[in-house]
Amino acid sequence: MSQLFVCTIEELPNREARKVEYTPDIALFHCDGEFYAVDDRCSHGNASISEGYLEDNATVECPLHTASFCLKTGKALCLPATEPLKTYPVVVEDGKIYITVPEG
Repeated sequence: MSQLFVCTIEELPNREARKVEYTPDIALFHCDGEFYAVDDRCSHGNASISEGYLEDNATVECPLHTASFCLKTGKALCLPATEPLKTYPVVVEDGKIYITVPEG
């Protein structure tokens, strides 16, 4: 595992998201002082989760299909999605945000 630097805390305002180019792309969310990282593609179809609608309780709604996902666990919360999103650990050190990703 390695840590991928994304940005500083100041560069990702509260209740905002950022698409991180990686293979696969990752969506990073700032939700009321907590940071969450999940696969950026909806498990139901080809939609960018980072462009979704951040809701209360650390959930995000797909911008195309209205499926919702828990950012903490990646779990699909409603149809049409049934498969979870992969989650990634997020580390904040000295005001910098890193996502822990597999090596290689």
